Amino acid sequence: MGVVNVTPDSFSDGGKWLDADTAIRHGLDLVEQGADLVDVGGESTRPGALRIDEDEELRRVLPVIEGLVAEGVVVSVDTMRAAVAQRSLEAGAALINDVSGGRADPRMRAVAAETDAPIVLMHWREHSDVMQQHTSYDDVVADVRAELGQQVDAAIAAGVDPARIVVDPGLGFSKTGEHNWIVLAHLDAFVEMGFPLLVAASRKRFLGDLLSRDGALRPVDGRDAATAAVTALAAAAGAWCIRVHDPAPSADAVRVAARLRQEGLR
Repeated sequence: MGVVNVTPDSFSDGGKWLDADTAIRHGLDLVEQGADLVDVGGESTRPGALRIDEDEELRRVLPVIEGLVAEGVVVSVDTMRAAVAQRSLEAGAALINDVSGGRADPRMRAVAAETDAPIVLMHWREHSDVMQQHTSYDDVVADVRAELGQQVDAAIAAGVDPARIVVDPGLGFSKTGEHNWIVLAHLDAFVEMGFPLLVAASRKRFLGDLLSRDGALRPVDGRDAATAAVTALAAAAGAWCIRVHDPAPSADAVRVAARLRQEGLR
């Protein structure tokens, strides 16, 4: 899954793809580099980010979705709003990627149920401006899995087909860097939930911290090799999809993991 942030303030590439035509070209480049689908988002969810209004989110994402779909690209919409998801699906998006897992806007579950669209449910506690105030866990793997399970149960109760649900443990969302590493080391616990697993570690702060030298945080554009390493490990652990900003090295990493898995099944 390649990332197109149609935002001025995303942590990795805010402002680079704010113009619709530029965003569409970038989405096509991501496909050329190996992305199987392109995730279009109009609202930053970086730590500390404030929300934008619905009209602005729609203004940002709809032209990009329409342009990419017209070029034959499989598109997911990265949104927490049911109305934005509905309009995006009508514009041709094939999947809803809701980082709130249905908690920010409970109507999202109804949209997924009524349209039969696949939906990614991510583990989520609070909005970005306060989420890092909610990082207390007794056992981060068990707690995240249990809370994510509650989100899945709520979606199914609202009529979402279980076969259309993808789960995401939400690296970086209401989690410290140490929590992220623990979750990554135990992806099997999330694979065992029985749903396709999405992992989104690309360029995140905990990778920058790991790669720091002399107290200087590794810049976001210097974290792609580490991202590809996470991709290989996540793919080997059974992840269904990896969300990345730079698809080429991660696509290669997936091929390596798939080849080794193939050998192990013989």
